Amino acid sequence: MVLTCTLGVGVISSTDQGQARTLLLAAVGCNIAWGVIDAALYVMGNLFVRSQKVRLMRAIQAAPNEAAALAIVEQYFESRIEGLGRQQDRDRLYRDVQGIIARSDLRHGRITPDDFRGAFAVFLLVVGTALPAAVPFALIADPSLALRVSNLVLVALLFVVGFYWARYIGANAWRTGLVMLLSGLVLVGVALALGG
Repeated sequence: MVLTCTLGVGVISSTDQGQARTLLLAAVGCNIAWGVIDAALYVMGNLFVRSQKVRLMRAIQAAPNEAAALAIVEQYFESRIEGLGRQQDRDRLYRDVQGIIARSDLRHGRITPDDFRGAFAVFLLVVGTALPAAVPFALIADPSLALRVSNLVLVALLFVVGFYWARYIGANAWRTGLVMLLSGLVLVGVALALGG
């Protein structure tokens, strides 16, 4: 998002270099706003997932018999684990899940302190991504040069994020970093072409 803003600033600053810092501050402010929004969406998403589990538990516990309860469990899990293991293994899993849920106390889906801690972490991550873009403006007097360095820093960060993300998805780090970098540039290009 900041890269889109700073590239947009590049277009504007070619005619009015005094606007570059103001627009970059607006980009950082935009990231702060999105940090708040993403944090709220994180909490709402967690609440939704917990509420979905509660609805599943209620449906299983309210089923008229074990066969109906097993059908609910199978319907819920089949698309998630389709093709894993043999059918009899999955059936055994469904019976185990049904038995565990049938004996469980029903909890309500509520917001927890962990949700707030996670939301704060999301906020820091979103806002933190804007800060590297601002550093060149604090260190370089020429706004046009600072803008180019800022864009270079953000593009490099796209590669770094992709490189480290590859570790978690079991992919080639260099290739994933390059794909992330190129994908980010393409998305920025699309955003700029659409007036963003």
